[in-house]
Amino acid sequence: MMSMACHNLDFGTSVFDLVACGCSSNSSIDRSSVKNYAKTVSRSSSSKGRGRAVRRMVCCRQNLAQCRVYSTKTPDTLLNGVGQGPPTVSNSKNESRSLISLTNLFEIVADDLRVLNQNLQSIVGAENPVLMSAAEQIFGAGGKRMRPALVFLVSRATAELVGLKELTKEHRRLAEIIEMIHTASLIHDDVLDESDMRRGKETVHQLYGTRVAVLAGDFMFAQSSWYLANLENLEVIKLISQVIKDFASGEIKQASSLFDCDVELDDYMLKSCYKTASLIAASTKGAAIFSGVDSNVSNQMYEYGKNLGLSFQIVDDILDFTQSAEQLGKPAGSDLAKGNLTAPVIFALEKEPKLREIIESEFCETGSLDEAIKLVKSCGGIERAQELAKMKADLAIQNLQGLRRSAFRVALEEMVMYNLERID
Repeated sequence: MMSMACHNLDFGTSVFDLVACGCSSNSSIDRSSVKNYAKTVSRSSSSKGRGRAVRRMVCCRQNLAQCRVYSTKTPDTLLNGVGQGPPTVSNSKNESRSLISLTNLFEIVADDLRVLNQNLQSIVGAENPVLMSAAEQIFGAGGKRMRPALVFLVSRATAELVGLKELTKEHRRLAEIIEMIHTASLIHDDVLDESDMRRGKETVHQLYGTRVAVLAGDFMFAQSSWYLANLENLEVIKLISQVIKDFASGEIKQASSLFDCDVELDDYMLKSCYKTASLIAASTKGAAIFSGVDSNVSNQMYEYGKNLGLSFQIVDDILDFTQSAEQLGKPAGSDLAKGNLTAPVIFALEKEPKLREIIESEFCETGSLDEAIKLVKSCGGIERAQELAKMKADLAIQNLQGLRRSAFRVALEEMVMYNLERID
């Protein structure tokens, strides 16, 4: 993909399609208008001849008073991985850009998400009112539906590669299964972590007791597995089954390393892959498989999901130190208080011996947790974790290069940027 910077770009008499790229523009281009236009472009581009116009993605950065223009025509070199991709993820603190809203980001698959929300309750089933009530509690707790949205975005982006006009029933069922598995994992996580709040609301085990919460999570895992088997695609069945195994492996790995100041970054990354990135990676690869693309593309979608998931987990772990309890929906520093050492702590331990003493004492002295949090912040742990999150974000962007430039791919790129904006 060709890139060039310009101040006064003369478009001449050529016709250009504008695709929103996520950057701020308070000058001549309205961001929401571009985004809406991008949807129209992606739906109608199949009827336009490739030679009639060169589509462009216009990225305006108001503080630099310049535009970057990226060709969004799909040359063979791009599909073969030869063409250059978009710029790597930059430090948005040095740029003026409008924040990305998930509502706007998911607007292009809003209809798909509406259908999913309608189906979730019926898929869970109403055989047991208590289990149904528990499911309703967490389904209605303000979840972002990020994972099913990723399924829909990757489904539609990869469908374009093979000329598939509409999503299959397998695409839609996969999104529902993924959200059920994610929900089941949250219920179990809250039991294991003894969390009383989730997204600002009481958790299932707080409302109904531990026994019901465990059974509700088990039921949803079992129900999702049954629907998974009925997809009758062995590759996807193996893929998603591995995720459920990874959840258990991640919990065991975390439980066996609490308050262990010798835990290494590789251990943390593996645990994060098990607990977070595995499901997202399986979501994006499964969506590509059901589109019928070749294995190179589906593997790149797996890597995109894995790198996005790792970046997302690192950002979550940073926010545990930088946001208030009201913003988090749980006590700040709660992971550290329970002995779960995340990236910011691991980096800070390399520079501050006193932090090790405090953690190994398991915060037995009053005020020791607050002191540990201050040490993590003052020793550069937050900044180094931010760099790690951005590195994984860069890789995720690179993994999208095999897709055609479309509003769906742009949304997948903006998902990466949205995640990083949470720590800016």
